[in-house]
Order: sequence, then structure tokens, then C-alpha cells
Amino acid sequence: MLLLLLLASVALIIFLTAKWKVHPFLALLCASLCYALGSGMPLGAILTSIETGFGGTLGKIGLVILLGVIIGAFLEHTGAAYKMANAVLRLIGPKKVHAAMALIGYVVSIPVFADSGFIILDPLNKSLTKRAKLSLAGTAVALMLGLMITHVMVPPTPGPIAAAGILEANIGLVMGLGLGIGSVGLLVGIAFAKHVAGSTYIDPRPNVDDEEIAQKMAQAPSTFVSFLPIVVPIVLIVLKSVVNFVWRDIPEKNTLHVLIDFLGAPVIALIIGTLFAFLLPKKFDRAMLSESGWAGKALLSASSILLITGAGGIFGAILQNSAIGDVLANSLQGSTLGIALPFLIAAALKTAQGSSTVALITAASIMAPMVGPMGLESDMDRALMVVAIGAGGLVISHANDSAFWVLTQMTGMDVKTGYRLYTTGALLVGVCCALLVFLLSWLL
Repeated sequence: MLLLLLLASVALIIFLTAKWKVHPFLALLCASLCYALGSGMPLGAILTSIETGFGGTLGKIGLVILLGVIIGAFLEHTGAAYKMANAVLRLIGPKKVHAAMALIGYVVSIPVFADSGFIILDPLNKSLTKRAKLSLAGTAVALMLGLMITHVMVPPTPGPIAAAGILEANIGLVMGLGLGIGSVGLLVGIAFAKHVAGSTYIDPRPNVDDEEIAQKMAQAPSTFVSFLPIVVPIVLIVLKSVVNFVWRDIPEKNTLHVLIDFLGAPVIALIIGTLFAFLLPKKFDRAMLSESGWAGKALLSASSILLITGAGGIFGAILQNSAIGDVLANSLQGSTLGIALPFLIAAALKTAQGSSTVALITAASIMAPMVGPMGLESDMDRALMVVAIGAGGLVISHANDSAFWVLTQMTGMDVKTGYRLYTTGALLVGVCCALLVFLLSWLL
């Protein structure tokens, strides 16, 4: 019954947004309430889910989105984004933008959450895509797939490192397998993004022509300064992850550790990135920060993204509190599917409640007492289980996943297209990675 309600809710979201052109925020809110009432949730639980889902999601990513769009506005208006794009295009060539963005995302998301990574890299991606005369649909999907692969498969990202800890898997082995299997998934994702998603055209800069780009390039800062608002936050977030991983067994943090922990928090890192963005104009004017200036217009454009992302959080919280994840996991728990079981449990949990990190941790907790009875006790078996769970964390990204809304809203992609391109691409990559895990399990 809950599964049928989930499918009906997703269909309702697609119908309202694609057919009736209802704003995604209202469509998500409507679908969330219909699912909650249909599942028999207590009224108090519905209210709590709405409040915690909206507030919790925006609490984690709201400021990151706002700071990211301010950085993006300064990169665009000063011409710095195009300066970065030219530098990257000289290195990789105009025909390899999909591969470049997927690879950048693949590396960046090892320490950085996928949503944050996409927001940070979005200005660079749009500029590269515009300069290479490509569709934003293809390059954006390539970037998000690259970000998500390592987000779910490679420690020290919280999801896979927590799953490895719960299953007592060797961290080094999980990292090696995750990078190797993930690289195959990356190739699949690049091919899908280039040849399938790229065939749907979305203009990366619909209001900017070549003449305006040339004018901005003439006034742009140096290439080194142009990269600072993006590179500095990434370096700080990476440094925090590395330090926390290396010093994970030290009970008390020293002053340096506390400072790195503070500076590497995504919000603080992006505040620092925003300060570097203010250095981009040749002559800084306070009007740029006014309500009608670059910052004001950027914040206004972000309001819709915030609303939709928050509504996606409501949908995810209601699904999670309806116990649909437990129902799906319990229905699979008694089966004898071997190494396929952790993948299916994680995929069911991801589909049901939206968060890859929650899906990974919950699936690992379900599998932990089953390791012995299933005969999966070797270091290799445990590591493969973690990667299989990670592959399940890619399947299926839809309306209850904040990454889905960040991608669609920041690219101008409608919901129907988002399902057709990103959801399908993530499903394909996740299944391919899982098949490779099954093959290695059989061979080893």
C-alpha cells in the first residue's frame, strides 16, 4: 500500500508540474499531504514532518545555496567565470567538457557533499558549456553524476565511511574498490550525459550573447584570481575532511584542529569564498551588494530554489516517518540474494526517503547482523558490501532528493526532463556499479 502511494505521489508531482504547470513547491506540498493522509499518519506526525523536513533541509543547505548564488553572480558579472572556462577549455579541449565536469565532480565530492559541490561548481560549468556551445543538460548531469558516485562509494564522505564502520570493513579496501568501481560508473555516466542528456538542449546562459561575453572577458580579473572563490572553499572543505580522517582516533581536538574544523564547514568555507568573490571587480562598488545590485538579484533568483528544496525535504521527511523504508527493507531482509541484498536494501531506502547518507547508514545497520549467516565475513566481502550499498544509494533519485531539485532548478530543467535525464542516468550508473560488485564478488 505504501509503495503504491509513493508511486502515485511521484506521478502526481509529474502531472501537476508537467501538465498543469503548477509550481514545483506547490506540487511537492500537495503530493506530500496526499501521501501522508493516504498512509494514515497521525496529524501530529504530519505537522512535525512538515516543520522538520522543511527546516532541516534548508538548515543544512539553505545558506550554502544563497552564498553559492552570490559567488556565481560575481563570477558571471565580472567575466571571471568565462576566464576560468577559457583556462579549462585550453587544457581539455571543447569536445571533452562532459568528461571534465564529471571528473571534477568525482574528485571534489570525495570530501565535499554533492549538493554543495554542484552549487560551488555551477558557475564554472555554465561558463564552460556556453563557451563550448553545448547543452547545459548534458554537462550538468555529468557533473552531478560525478559528484554522486564518490559521494556514495568513497570514504571519507560520511555515508560510506559510516557504512564501513558499521560493517567493520577495511577503510583502505573500501576506498580502493570504491574508486575503481566508481571510475567504471563514471565512464558510463559520461557516455549517458554526452549522448543522451546532451541531446536535450538547455541554454546555459540564455540572456548572454557572444558580444557580451567578449566585453566581460576584456574587463575580467586574472585567471588565478578568478579561480579563488571556487578553489578556496573546496580546499578548506577537503582539508577539514582529511584532518578529521587522519585525527579520527584523537579524543581531544587541539586549537589547530578546531580552527580547521570551523573553516572547513561548508557555510564558513563559502562565506570565505564570497569574500574572495568581492575581490573580482576591478573597482568594487557598494551598490553591487544592494537589493537591486548583483547580490540582491542573485538572492531573489535563489528564493524559488530554496522553496522547492525545502518542499522536497518535506516530502522526504513524510516518507521517512511513514516507515516505508522499514517496510521495503523488511520485505527484502529474509531473501537469499547474497551480495545483491545490500544493494537492493539501500536502493529501496534511497527511493523511499531520498537521502543517500541515511540509506547507506540504515542499510549497513540492517546488514550488520546478517554478515555471519550469509557467509560474507572476509575483508573483501565486507568491503564489497559497503560499495554495493553505495551503488544502491544512487537508485533512485527523484522528488524527495535535494540533489534532484538542486540540479533541476539551477539549470532551468523541468521536472519531467529531470526524471528522464538525471533520474535515469543515476539509475543506470548505480546498476552498472552494482553489476561490477556482483562480478567481483563471484570472481574473488
